[in-house]
This record gives sequence, structure tokens and C-alpha cells, in this order.
Amino acid sequence: MPDNAQIHDLFIIGGGINGCGIARDAAGRGLSVALAEMNDLASATSSASTKLFHGGLRYLEYYEFRLVREALIERETLLRAMPHISWPMRFVLPHNRGMRPAWLLRLGLFLYDNLGGRKILSGTRSLDLRHDPAGVPLKPGFTRAFEYSDCWVEDSRLVVLNARDAEARGARIMTRTKVTTAQRENGVWIVETQGAEGPQTFRARALVNAGGPWVSDIIRGTLGITSREGVRLVRGSHIVTRRLFDHDRCYFFQGADGRIIFAIPFEQDFTLIGTTDADHKGDPSEAVCTPEEQDYLCQFASGYFKHPVTRDDIVWTYSGVRPLYDDGAKTATAATRDYVLSLDEDGAPLLNVFGGKITTYRRLAEAALAKLAPHFPQARPAWTAGVALPGGDFPVDGFHKLVADLSQDYPFLSPAWARRLVRAYGTEARQILGTATRAEDLGLDFGATLTEAELRWLITREYAQTAEDVVWRRSRLGLRLTTDQIAALDDWIRGALRAA
Repeated sequence: MPDNAQIHDLFIIGGGINGCGIARDAAGRGLSVALAEMNDLASATSSASTKLFHGGLRYLEYYEFRLVREALIERETLLRAMPHISWPMRFVLPHNRGMRPAWLLRLGLFLYDNLGGRKILSGTRSLDLRHDPAGVPLKPGFTRAFEYSDCWVEDSRLVVLNARDAEARGARIMTRTKVTTAQRENGVWIVETQGAEGPQTFRARALVNAGGPWVSDIIRGTLGITSREGVRLVRGSHIVTRRLFDHDRCYFFQGADGRIIFAIPFEQDFTLIGTTDADHKGDPSEAVCTPEEQDYLCQFASGYFKHPVTRDDIVWTYSGVRPLYDDGAKTATAATRDYVLSLDEDGAPLLNVFGGKITTYRRLAEAALAKLAPHFPQARPAWTAGVALPGGDFPVDGFHKLVADLSQDYPFLSPAWARRLVRAYGTEARQILGTATRAEDLGLDFGATLTEAELRWLITREYAQTAEDVVWRRSRLGLRLTTDQIAALDDWIRGALRAA
């Protein structure tokens, strides 16, 4: 055995929300944890969601009551733990004659309001779109709607903050580190990795496969295990357009094909529209929003908005592949969004994670640790419910006060800059700003309020190594920076990493 073969209780493959959530939970229970992600954290599915903590209103039609109830309860649990990167939103569901009848919508929303023991979020109300501002952008034929609550979440920041908290509790987080092989030997897993530090060998008492869309490839290829279980890869694509309406509420639109899409205020000046549901073939890393999907989303939204949405309105697209458990459903839309945890105890334990929703990631992590509990009797009890993520140690309704206090103490910040910093970093924004009394004290200005001080924080504290990591995952500043600015940013980061 090589000298660098370190022993851990858990070795986790995959740095998406499930892998990082499990790492945080396990490390907080006193287990020794190592996690390897072959790319950047949240580089695949976990940064390509619709960015909602939601119960899944449409899943009620598929009788997924347990999943919906669990997700509804989790919305408020998570909201308390991360009020900087998650916040309540109101959703407007126009009644579309000829589709789901009004009584069915009312019944679904009654269940939605009451299944999860709602305490913070507001309940459903009816709207007269002829007089409510939400009706202004819509075609005049839509006169009635229902309005209900769900929550927004900055998905890729959620992953990074879970990884940071896991590391603060003792976990080892390795990005851009690929697991090349893993084999059982003498009651433990021998894991070989290849990363910036070269080849390394780890020993672990249990292995967690949280590879997302690659979970089946890891089972059969990396681990060399024959399994009948697999994932159904479903591509969800989104378009971001110029801002299509002036209010801060979201729309939930029904389609004639039985599907639904959301239209959501995004980054102050844009609108996010999605998502599609299409079976995906090929490498998950090559998923893109196809021209056909762009047309589909434009046409879908144009069925509701007074002014048609066209390809010319699109400023950005993204696509992610959901690794749904293959339950044999006839269509991608009907495939279960519930997670499945499969424990293989033929030797050192292997836990394979199939499916899951971003809303239930914390409960998934608890369930994963419960599955592994017999192998780790020393582990402490579940602990994550309501425990703040980094920067989230302030009240659910404390965002505006935090912005006001930051603006007062750092008067050189513009209102938009102060809001962005608090939304990204919460109470930690002050650590980035430090003793600065003017913008120039924060070092180089890379554009769109991104400064050298913030960039150094992202590199040293949040695992960022490229401009893409910074402007598309740690933030969405790529919507505001030019191609030349992003290239200059990339050059600076490479130089900083070489000098480190």
C-alpha cells in the first residue's frame, strides 16, 4: 500500500449537491470524509436547475404525495438556514380554459398549502388578472389566476456553501480530481484518484457514489460492478431573456402537451424560462439547449405573454441532465423525481445515489447516513435541520437590514452592489470588504462590481480556479461581463494560481 493511502470513514464520488450535502452531514457527525469531484463543484446538474426550493405542485398529479410533503416541509427548513441565497417568491398560475379545471387547481393548491405544515410562507389567494399588475404582461384572455408560494435558491452557491461547511467540519474536498478506480480489498475500499497533485490512493470504510448523471458509469466502469439499477437521463433546458415584465412575481404556465414551464425574474434585469423534459442520449457534459428546445420554450411562453417571445430575446441558455431513477415510466415527464438510495453490502459498503431534487438534498443526506448507520455506530445523530450555512446566520426577514447596514458602513457601495454581495455572501460580505473605505481599496476592478478582493475570496475560500467558475457558478456575472473582460479575468486567475 502506498504511503499516501489515507484512511477515511467515507469517500464520496461527486461534488454536486447530493455529494456535498452528504459530506457536510457526515463530517458534522464526526466521521472522516473525503470527496472527489472530477470538475468544478456543481459543474453539471446542480448548477443547471430551475433554481427553486419547491414542493413540486405538478407531482401531485402523479400521486407523489410523500415526495411533495417532504419537499414542502424542507422549503422552510432550508429557508431558515440560508436566507442570503434563498428567499420566498410568489407564483402566479393563470387559469387556462380547456386545460386543468379551476376546481382541480384549487384542490392541488389546498393540498400544497397544507401538506407541509407551512409557517413562514404565505398561502394561496385568487387573482383577478383584469385588475392585478400580474395580468398586464399577459394576453387579455387570461382573466383569473391563483397565486401561491415557493422559494428561490442560488443552486450552485448552495453546493459551494455545503462543501465549505463540510471542510470546516473536517472533510477533505478535492475538485478537479477524478476517481480512476475503486476496489474492495480486505474489508475497505481502495480508491485511486488523479488530480492536480498527481495520482493518490485513499482507503475508506465506505464508498458513496453521488456521481449524478454518471452514477451508472461509475458503477459499471470505475467500480467494475454489474448492476441492473440505472438512471434515466432527462435533459432540462432553460432560456434567459431580456426582462419580460416589471413586477417581482413568477409565472407558472400550463401547456397543451401536459407540461408546465416557469417564467421567473432573474438577476434583476432578465427573465428565466424553463424547463424542458427530454430523454438525453450521449455524454451528460455535452448537454445544450437545442434550437428546437429554444423554439419550444419561446412558443410556450408566447401562448401567455401579450408580446411574443422570440429567439432574438434570448441572451443566454443552459441545460442540465437530471439523473432520474429508471422506474420504467413511459415519458420523461412522468419519471419519478424521488431519490433512491441503494446500499450494496457485499464487502465494504457501497451506497449508490439515484435521482433526487435540489429541494430534498438535506433529507437525502440524512437518509444516506441512516442507511450507513450500522457501519458507523460512533456517528453522532442527525444535526443539519436549521443549522445555518456560511453567511446565513441572520433572520429570514433580515436581508434588507443587512443590506442597509452594509451600505451604511461601506458608503462607496452602490445599492445594486450591496444587494449582490449580501445575496451571495450574507454576513460574510464584511470579511470580503474588510477595512476598505473606497472602491479602490478592493484592488483591481474586473467589471460588473467584481473586484480583486472578492476574486481572492472565491479562489482561496470557494474553490474557484477559472473565470467560468466565477462568472457562471459562484455568480451569474457572465450576463454582464463582456467576452474580453471574462478573458482578462481568466488570465488574472491563472497568474494568481501559478503564484500561489
